[in-house]
Amino acid sequence: MNIYTKTGDKGKTGLIGGRVDKDDNRVEAYGTIDELNSFVGQAICQLEGEMFQDVKEELINIQHELFDCGSDLAFAKQGHPYKVNESMIEQLESRIDVYMNEAPPIERFILPGGTPAAATFHICRTIARRAERLVVTVQKEHPVNESVMRYLNRLSDYFFAAARMANARAGIKDVEYVRSAKVFRSNNKDETKDA
Repeated sequence: MNIYTKTGDKGKTGLIGGRVDKDDNRVEAYGTIDELNSFVGQAICQLEGEMFQDVKEELINIQHELFDCGSDLAFAKQGHPYKVNESMIEQLESRIDVYMNEAPPIERFILPGGTPAAATFHICRTIARRAERLVVTVQKEHPVNESVMRYLNRLSDYFFAAARMANARAGIKDVEYVRSAKVFRSNNKDETKDA
């Protein structure tokens, strides 16, 4: 099987239902999601030990969902069933809550880092944000499954929570950005107040 088709040699690529320039904003959006998926794969490889088995399985599911996001963005025409739905977003929200409860409370922004997996989760977080911005651009010109944008928004929050969880499970403390105001509120209003 040859993986090279030569059909893209003149700067065009295929969407489902048509061909576009390789710098089309839909291609840029789903290409960025593909980049994100690769870093999720790297994070999986960096999670060592049984204490992360649950996270690895979850991340593999997220990789499938990222392909679903790309698929929903790769349609050139309307009238097809979308793959990304609200239940995927709700699942992310559920896991965000679990992971934030595993990590100690924070008041300020934190510096990306800690374990290799946590650092990679922070890379995933920023790529998810970029993908979300690109989908916003796409929706100005083309019909878009709005659940994809919400999914990417929640996914960036998930990666932030996952980074904190990975450090907490490894016993490594997050480093707060020292010049940050207090931006995170505790559930107990007397415990943390915004600066």
